[in-house]
Amino acid sequence: MRCGFCGDACCQHGVDVSLPERDRILARAGDIASRVPVPATQWFETRVTLDAEFPGGASTRTRVVGGGCVFLQHDARGCVLHALALETDDDYHLLKPMVSALFPVTFGGETLFCSEELTDGTLVCGGEGPTAYEMARGELGYYFGAELVAELDLLAAELNPPDRAATA
Repeated sequence: MRCGFCGDACCQHGVDVSLPERDRILARAGDIASRVPVPATQWFETRVTLDAEFPGGASTRTRVVGGGCVFLQHDARGCVLHALALETDDDYHLLKPMVSALFPVTFGGETLFCSEELTDGTLVCGGEGPTAYEMARGELGYYFGAELVAELDLLAAELNPPDRAATA
C-alpha cells in the first residue's frame, strides 16, 4: 500500500481467489457492498478451476468492473479489502486474496516465480528499484514461513552479492 505512482495499474485484471478466500470475502459483504459498484453476486467469476495449490483445492477470479478489479477503490488508491481490514484493525491477510498480497510474485507448478506482467515488461513499476523478491519477502514469510524466506535470502545473496553492487 506504499506505492502510488502507477495508479494501481497492477489491479486492472482482477485476481485469482481461492474458494475459502471468496467465502471469507462474501461473509463480509455487508461491510464491503457500499464500497463496490456492483452487487456481491457479481464480485466473482462463476467459473471455478480445480487447483491443488490453492487453499481449498480450487479458485475463481474477481471480476473486472470499470477498468479494474471489482475491489479496486476508484475514489482512493488501493484495494477495498485491504483498506477495510486496516480501518477495522483486522489482519488484511484474512480478507485480501493471497495472490494479490504476493504480487508481483506468484506460484504454479509447485514453483514461485515473477508474475507475467513483470517478466513481459507490461507492469508499469517494473525496472529499477527493489526486486520482486524484496517486494514480496514479508508476504512470502507470512504464507510460506520463515524457513523458506531464509532459504530465499541465501539465494538472493548468491545472485546479488554486496560487493557486486560496489563494482558495477
